[in-house]
This record gives sequence, structure tokens and C-alpha cells, in this order.
Amino acid sequence: MIEIGKLPNARAAQALVDYLKGEQIFCEIHPAEQGVILVLLEKEHFSRVQQEYQDFLSNPYQSKYLEASWKNGNSHTQIDYGSPGLHLFSQFMTGAGPLTITVIVLCVVIFAAMNLGLANPVFDNLSFFGATSDTSYSQFWRLFTPSLLHFSALHIIFNLIWWWYLGGKIETKIGFTPLFILLIVAGTLPNLLQYIIAGPYFGGLSGVVYALLGYTWLMGLKKPEAGIGIPPSYMIFMLIWLVLGFTDIFGFSVANGAHIGGLIIGLLQASIDSRRPQR
Repeated sequence: MIEIGKLPNARAAQALVDYLKGEQIFCEIHPAEQGVILVLLEKEHFSRVQQEYQDFLSNPYQSKYLEASWKNGNSHTQIDYGSPGLHLFSQFMTGAGPLTITVIVLCVVIFAAMNLGLANPVFDNLSFFGATSDTSYSQFWRLFTPSLLHFSALHIIFNLIWWWYLGGKIETKIGFTPLFILLIVAGTLPNLLQYIIAGPYFGGLSGVVYALLGYTWLMGLKKPEAGIGIPPSYMIFMLIWLVLGFTDIFGFSVANGAHIGGLIIGLLQASIDSRRPQR
């Protein structure tokens, strides 16, 4: 049996199970601390079920799931999806772990403080060495904390969506430790590279995001049973975004050094983790 992923409740999961049953693919629902876990019984259908799982998370209201519930289910499994707002919240919580949520909250709180009259003290204490006149090399946290600084709504929204999507995958399907390692390593070393290339005036979680991107993509290729692969189109989009960062098309400065450094770290970590036995 192979774990595919988590869903907010058994009744919602049953719609997907009923649909797959109609495709002659058989899964089971197992209880978890939060929601339920979808388990595949036959390994040869892994890729198909993983894709259907992602499609279901994106749009569980598709008619094919409701029809499958009536056709292949019974009076106990026909689905009431509840309100869309509740579903979105459940999907958000199910797709993330404690570390994923903690980083999101930290970034949002810091961004809010910077836009509510505290921009100077926040930047003075969290920016990289040399960004302010009173910095000291004893303030070791400055190696990492620039990753938590964001300077516009688009900046923080873009980064946190990717952090939730990729970081949530890693934490919920592999565990806390690999995500924590990626966060700390990709939140510090790429900052040093960015400082060498362009100086101390930068911030954002995008270096970590590119580490998660490289990690998720390579793990999906080398160890698909881990269940954290991403569609090739997502990888292509982010690589195009990376290349465009070296041009002036965006009209603002891009931390290209952090992006490249993060991507390399993610690929290296995936090459190590993909060789470890599956727990």
C-alpha cells in the first residue's frame, strides 16, 4: 500500500475513492490526526492516482466526482461538500504542517509591521549585515532573517503561495526534518551569495522557494513513491521566471543570486534524500 496524501474528511475523500473505483483503481481511506489519508492498494497505478489526487484538491466540485459517488457509492458515501469557504480553509490546513504555517505567520506579521509604521526598526534588526550602520557580526540571525522580509504585496503573496504549495507537500508527505533543513540552509547560504553579488539590500523567501522547487522536482523524478513531484509546466514557469530575473523586464531588483543558490541547494538535498530508504 502507498500513501497518496491527506484529505480534510472521510466523506470528501470517498468521492475520489468512488471515482477511482469506476476506473478500476482501488484505494482505501485511513484515519489521521487531521482528516484522513488516501492509500493506494496497487502500486502500478501510482502516477495516475497522484495526478487525480492533485486534480481533486484543485477542484473537488467537478461533476465526475459527484456522479461517481452516486454510481459507485452507497447511501453512506454520497457526498455533501459543505461550504466553499470551509473547504478552502480545510484544504489550506490539510496541505501544510506546523513549520509551513509558522513561516507563513512570521512573514505576514513582519510584513504587516513594516506597513504599519515599523518599517525602519524591523529592517534595522532583520536586514543583512551592512544594510544599516549599526549592524554587528555578533547578530548571527541576520544571515537568515532577510528571508522573512518582503517589500510589496505581490512579493509576499507570490513567495508564500509557493512556500505553502511546495513546503506543505514536503512536510506532510516526507516530514518536518527535510523541510527544516531546506529552510535553514537555503535561507542562509543563498543570502551570502546574494550579498557577494549585489550587496546587503535584499529580502524575501524566494531563495528558499527555489530550493523547494529543485527538491520537489528532483525527488519526483528519482523517488516518485515519496509523492511530492510537481507538473513539468510548473518547473518550466519558475525557470523562465528565474531567467527573466536577469533582465530589466520586471522594473525592480531581483535577488538572482539567492534564486540560483537556493535551486542548487534543493537539487543537492534531493539527490541525497532520494537515496535514503522510504520509511
